[in-house]
Amino acid sequence: MTIIEHYFPELTAVQKNQFEALYDLYLDWNSKINVISRKDITNLYEHHVLHSLAIAKMLKFKAKSKILDVGTGGGFPGIPLAILFPEASFHLLDSVGKKVRVAQEVALAIGLKNCTFEHNRVQDVTSRYDFVVSRAVMPLSDLVVLIRKNIAQKSFNAWPNGLICLKGGALTSELAPFKKTVQLFELSQYFEEEFFKTKYGIFLPL
Repeated sequence: MTIIEHYFPELTAVQKNQFEALYDLYLDWNSKINVISRKDITNLYEHHVLHSLAIAKMLKFKAKSKILDVGTGGGFPGIPLAILFPEASFHLLDSVGKKVRVAQEVALAIGLKNCTFEHNRVQDVTSRYDFVVSRAVMPLSDLVVLIRKNIAQKSFNAWPNGLICLKGGALTSELAPFKKTVQLFELSQYFEEEFFKTKYGIFLPL
């Protein structure tokens, strides 16, 4: 938890309590439904919570922003972002029902009021949002085809509406079709831990 406070020192007491509660909740739920690698659960704050919050270093969502988290799994990046931006609304979507249930139960336990949940495939979702966020659910070209319909036309944040992804590794070929519009952010510019040296944030206006 100290790693979150280090990079986000402006947290309120409520937000600190919500972030602190995540470890025990995910440890308990992960023993029943595997949403995080069992070997990786001890790295929850660095590899999952802080990684999710990299999006907040890229863009501060304004109040009343609507964000769709595609392939949320157990609630990443949606739940950490929802804690940090209580005046924005987050819709967490996954095609695996038991993972959605974990995210829902965790959000309920910490008193998150700005999250909704859906067990569905993104291709069957028609509602519109200011931004779609995801953590490496599929190749960028495939994801763009599926979520373009979900991006609202009118923008009011510092960035135009679009897709914000968290990915790792070699991305040159994946980003090539979007080279004129895509923005790539090295997460190591925000976080000094070794884990982030090969991690990137991607913004694609749509």
